[in-house]
Amino acid sequence: MARQQERARKTRAAIVEAAATEFARRGYAAASVNAILEGSHATKGAMYFHFESKEELARAVLRVALERYTETTERWTRVDADPFQVLHGIIVELADRFARDVIVQAEFRLIVEPEFFREVRSGGSQVWGHTAHSLVLKAEAEGLLREGADPGSFTRVLGAALAGQLREGADPGSFTRVLGAALAGQRYMLDLTTDTTGLAERFEEALAVVLEAMAAPQWLERWHREGWQDLREVAAVPTI
Repeated sequence: MARQQERARKTRAAIVEAAATEFARRGYAAASVNAILEGSHATKGAMYFHFESKEELARAVLRVALERYTETTERWTRVDADPFQVLHGIIVELADRFARDVIVQAEFRLIVEPEFFREVRSGGSQVWGHTAHSLVLKAEAEGLLREGADPGSFTRVLGAALAGQLREGADPGSFTRVLGAALAGQRYMLDLTTDTTGLAERFEEALAVVLEAMAAPQWLERWHREGWQDLREVAAVPTI
């Protein structure tokens, strides 16, 4: 019985992985069930034993992606370090997942589909966004965030950063919204070229722009002098 259950678990996992590969490559509407079956080496009967439809299979891929986002953020939030450095570690790992983890690649393609708007509200972006918000609140409590007004939009923050005009204040909610929009935009632009090899550098660039506008002067002075810390060993980052 245990052996049979393990075989069923492996078959299900193989189907989900093959489906993610197909969704990542072709999107939801164009994804072929036959290609998923071929990639998983499963029979049609086995697939429909685990999943009633292609939509249910896509939701399974989204659930696995959510588990991976959650694992990443929970592991990083246990790291006792400068919250902005921890946030940097998270986005670099996310960039690596976007580049190499087919489950996360598929999630990025699926969340734009109307069928899965509900999942967007509770999906991976919400998990990492909540974590980023918590880290920025921690930074604020430690005096690492500028106090004062909401800069309003990513365009204004980006313009101020590029012009070297550091704003006098920003709130944690603004920080998270602006950073999230910037990372999504960087991910989308690279996806158009099908080249994600430089995604970590683009994510770092987006974070740097927001920090230049919103971090406290004393933090920026130290960061300009010392740069990013390599916290991967402390966070036990897995090989993806």
